[in-house]
Amino acid sequence: MEQDLVHLVKNDPNYQKLVKTRSRYGWMLAWSVMVVYYGFTALNAFGKEFMAGKIGDGVMSRGVPLGLFVIFFTVAVTGIYVRRANREFDALTDAIHKNAAAHAKQPEEVKA
Repeated sequence: MEQDLVHLVKNDPNYQKLVKTRSRYGWMLAWSVMVVYYGFTALNAFGKEFMAGKIGDGVMSRGVPLGLFVIFFTVAVTGIYVRRANREFDALTDAIHKNAAAHAKQPEEVKA
């Protein structure tokens, strides 16, 4: 019975769409965060003059707002993922659950 349910879920078009979309979207966001994070780290390592440059007549260097950008970018990307997950991914998950529950309630003769 449990194997039948696993097979049913894996063959559900909603499940396949969920896995494909969520995986692709997650990797896209992960790569964007890595580019920003490692770009900032590379600038610190190899662009010391640029990062140490002062902004205007003040004492703040360019590295401070760029570091804040990295933090805010990471928070924003997390929010973007959560927003899409709450709208699209949760709806697909609910559809998968309903389909599996409907199949589980059917009598054995109808399932075959």
